[in-house]
Amino acid sequence: MTDYGHDLQFGTFLTPDAAAPDRVLELASLTEVAGLELVTVQDHPYQARFLDVFALLATVLARTSSLRVAPNVASLPLRPPFVLAKTVASLDLLSRGRVELGLGAGAFWDAIAAAGGDRRSPGEAVAALEEAIAVVRGAWDTTQRSVRVAGEHYQVQGVHPGPAPAHPVEIWLGAIGPRMLALTGRLADGWLPSMAYVPPQTLAERNGRIDEAALAAGREPAAIRRLYNVNPAAGAGEPGLVGSAADWAEQLAGLTLEHGISTFLLATDDPDEVRRFGAEVAPAVRQLVDAARAGSPAMVPEPAAAAPSPERVAVSRAVRPTPDDGRRRADRAPWDERTRPAYRFEGPEPAWTDHERATAQHLVDVHDHLRAELEQLHALIGQVEAGSVDAGRARSLINEMTMRQNNWTLGAYCESYCRVVTTHHTIEDTSMFPHLRSREPGLAPVVDRLEEEHLVIARVLDEVDRALVAVVSGPDGLPELRRAVDLLDDTMRSHLAWEESVLLAPLARHGFH
Repeated sequence: MTDYGHDLQFGTFLTPDAAAPDRVLELASLTEVAGLELVTVQDHPYQARFLDVFALLATVLARTSSLRVAPNVASLPLRPPFVLAKTVASLDLLSRGRVELGLGAGAFWDAIAAAGGDRRSPGEAVAALEEAIAVVRGAWDTTQRSVRVAGEHYQVQGVHPGPAPAHPVEIWLGAIGPRMLALTGRLADGWLPSMAYVPPQTLAERNGRIDEAALAAGREPAAIRRLYNVNPAAGAGEPGLVGSAADWAEQLAGLTLEHGISTFLLATDDPDEVRRFGAEVAPAVRQLVDAARAGSPAMVPEPAAAAPSPERVAVSRAVRPTPDDGRRRADRAPWDERTRPAYRFEGPEPAWTDHERATAQHLVDVHDHLRAELEQLHALIGQVEAGSVDAGRARSLINEMTMRQNNWTLGAYCESYCRVVTTHHTIEDTSMFPHLRSREPGLAPVVDRLEEEHLVIARVLDEVDRALVAVVSGPDGLPELRRAVDLLDDTMRSHLAWEESVLLAPLARHGFH
């Protein structure tokens, strides 16, 4: 058994479908809302049906606030390494450290040659990849005066390095064969295979080759993160995850504890699978792995929609909603709170299990993120109203918000927040609310009112958009923007608090979906 002790990470592996670009972006936003850390995208520049990977990842970064992104994996024969390094470093700087580099030696050589790339033998492909890693790392090392790599496939002779990325970008190799695995052990920060091509029963042998190469190069095997593109099984006997969310959690936890896999990327374009991966599978994997690492037994949480059992024991207190303090900033109200319907569950309230608590807590966590974003938004507007400040002073005032204080970044930030709110409400309207209606019909009036309030919030967000236009047009737009954001603050805090007060217990009983 080999557990390298890495922190667990979870994400998605999305198809860059050029026929449905909005859907791809929605899946990326859903990945963030579901509590996952990474969005990765395959790179096949010769494929006419696919979007360009870096254009897509740049858009994903602009539309999210915490997600990290990576190509899975970049096609080296069609990506000159010095330019690739500059692209990755630039995206990392613009996103404040949210980019990693998955890199491959190349595949589908007929298509690569048809697109103008070099056709390489297996040995040539590995040699070219090793040279490319030297070029990329040299381009990021701004402590050196120039980059010089005199390779057979890449010759870089004295070009100036830079820019350096915002954080130490990791290079993950998509490796399968012995020479690629040895290269991974010698030089890479991570190994990124796919379950479909590297089934679980082959992991031990391939991990061994990486570990041997690492030790021979004077590295610790734990220096190489082990990532894995996983997928639901397509059929009997096919490599993939099978069974319920709890079954998936057991399978993934076993891969961590037995083979050191610590980053799992779900290959899917199904929004329901993304939600389940974030809400049910990832938390259960963390619980199992944490318990095993601590030397204590762990039980896989029961499915969210399981019927209450009288034998269950109350292992944790119920999640408490965040109260609405009643304070308001705006001089008008978006709705009459007195007309909200009351609801009381008819029947004994069962004791909350750990899984039920986690389900309800997830909604509070998402809401807390939105509340925190509101506070950051108010602080940012205050800085703009007070006048321009330099970037260093801005960092000291608003900590993680490393933005220059001007109208353009203000607009970009407001737009980003509006997209997060819209995505969150879309998920509720299309999935969670219909599920709760079907499981607990008495909730229908409450759900109807919540949906009505979502429409009101959408109109308030439109007011913020119009106010942003006024800010760009001239300084007189700032008071209008302040009024619009004050109304947004009142609306969101009122809605989020009431939603928690009426939905936490039903969510604990029935789950999100």
